[in-house]
Amino acid sequence: MCGVFAFISKAPVKDAATVLHTGIEKLRHRGPDGEGKWIAEDHCIGLAHVRLSVIDLSTHASQPMKDPASGLVITFNGEIYNHIELRREIGGHFHSESDTEVILRAYLKWGEACVNKLRGMFAFIIWDPIRNKSFVARDRFGIKPLYFTTQGGVTYFASEIKALVPFMIQRTISSAALSEYFAFQFTISGSALMEGVHEVPAAHCGMVSAESNIVFHRYWEVHYEPDAYHTEQYFVERLHELMAESVEMHMRADVEVGAYVSGGVDSSLLAILARESRPTGQFKIFNGRFTEGPEYDESRYASDVANQNGLSCFIQDINERDFVDNFRKIIYHLDEPIAGPGSFPQFMVSRLAASKLKVVLGGQGGDEIFGGYARYLVAYFEQCIKGALEGTSHNGQFIVTYESIIPNLITLKEYQPLLKEFWSSGLFGPRDERYFRLINRSNTLGGVITPDAISFDSAFEAFQKIFWVDNVGPEAYFDRMTHFDFKTLLPALLQVEDRMSMAHGLESRVPFLDHPVVDFAATIPPNIKFANGELKRLLRLAFGSKLPESVRDRRDKMGFPVPLNKWLKSGGLAYQFVQDTLGSSRARNRAYLEPKLDLASLIDTQGGFSRNLWGLLSLELWQQEFVD
Repeated sequence: MCGVFAFISKAPVKDAATVLHTGIEKLRHRGPDGEGKWIAEDHCIGLAHVRLSVIDLSTHASQPMKDPASGLVITFNGEIYNHIELRREIGGHFHSESDTEVILRAYLKWGEACVNKLRGMFAFIIWDPIRNKSFVARDRFGIKPLYFTTQGGVTYFASEIKALVPFMIQRTISSAALSEYFAFQFTISGSALMEGVHEVPAAHCGMVSAESNIVFHRYWEVHYEPDAYHTEQYFVERLHELMAESVEMHMRADVEVGAYVSGGVDSSLLAILARESRPTGQFKIFNGRFTEGPEYDESRYASDVANQNGLSCFIQDINERDFVDNFRKIIYHLDEPIAGPGSFPQFMVSRLAASKLKVVLGGQGGDEIFGGYARYLVAYFEQCIKGALEGTSHNGQFIVTYESIIPNLITLKEYQPLLKEFWSSGLFGPRDERYFRLINRSNTLGGVITPDAISFDSAFEAFQKIFWVDNVGPEAYFDRMTHFDFKTLLPALLQVEDRMSMAHGLESRVPFLDHPVVDFAATIPPNIKFANGELKRLLRLAFGSKLPESVRDRRDKMGFPVPLNKWLKSGGLAYQFVQDTLGSSRARNRAYLEPKLDLASLIDTQGGFSRNLWGLLSLELWQQEFVD
């Protein structure tokens, strides 16, 4: 796990060494164990790297790495979990035990198709002197970040946006991206909030030169093709095999590996499987808790996992002072605002984990792959009722009947405000319009955001392009919802996962996002994956016996709730921090805010988890740090 920076130019770059130093210095937190730079003789391309040593701790694995025979040079961020198998397949003599050299040799052997061989998380740039171009690639799910911008004829690449900012000629906010932010709490179209900054898309690669436009092509896609020929028992057994194999591969490291355990099914399962993979010695797990009440403390579930499996559980207590002292740092490390409050406690837990080890496993991906969000139940229930009224329940659209879903509606107990808002305007409409309404956060921003400042039509158009894709069957409503979140929400969560861990020089690995697992999950029919409206049913069915009963039978998992609303209503440190930030003249003059915004009323009317206020606060601090 590392940080990468590069520039590519048609003309020699003046002070190239200074450019590389300026960019890579912004990423030093990602790689505290080493630094390297390489500049071509003509000064038209330069690569830089900061290293977090995890596989092959020797200097032979330092980067940028050059292949002496071919002249190829690589700067790489990530981990290739099947590097041992690829090393055998490629053959020949290697100069190191690193996965970095395996990528170089794979590119020599298979060219651009090498990405199809890689199993892991990665973002890399390979300078190819024979073709006079650079090969740029990013992993299938976008676990590892890679951004780029072209300024003054020079294209810059970096693991984080903050390393590009010093080279931006202008810093302005993209209106389209801002619309997406207010609608979804993150951007979904691939462009950053800052105009002119773009992501290399997940599962894309391409040859890049200074003489032509930058074009990437997709090398992998998940296809939802339900397998109607196998039994439920087959899917259970196959999932056992794939998850055990994924966790075993994700445990490969030359340093100690631990795990985040939030108290839910996903992270708990990964810790248990990791312990089965390494049955001896100490295995550390990490959890965070607030002391404001049981609804903000899930540490008891992590403790149950630890006690049942012989794990060492470390718990981070988090308080209001931590929020005030660290929130600006969190926004800086995030690169872009994410309105969900989970980044704050994750930052705190990552700091604890980084004090104990270098690598942790995280549960990201389980909800999107196996269907874990309560809104799926809300949306599907509505469409089932519609199907029953119209007599279309058995035409292929509604594999799960509304009668069978009813026993699981207890899951929605904590989501009554969402239900009230969702059904306040319209019922039984087109599936895309209804799901958009369910996830559209801008519905609750009346009196806060100036309508003329944002085009929500563009946000809906961006939504439709992802919702109505060809790789999901036209009648597969459950798969369409999970796929949309897989393509949009998951990258935002992975941004948090990457930035909050790397802020402390900690590598986070996500075993659910192993492409054999994802490909397999896309073949599970809805009548097995979502039978009786049970969220994450197959995971519970396959691994329920391994989980503590308290975790297996939970129906109240709330993510990582933050008691911001309680802090604000107490009028203490957090209240003053929010007032000082959003009440300043600079903040009140933002073009997108209503001039007559009543901040005190906004604070007073926030729900339990304060997402709207969190989104405004994050955006303001981001603008102060990156734009102003």
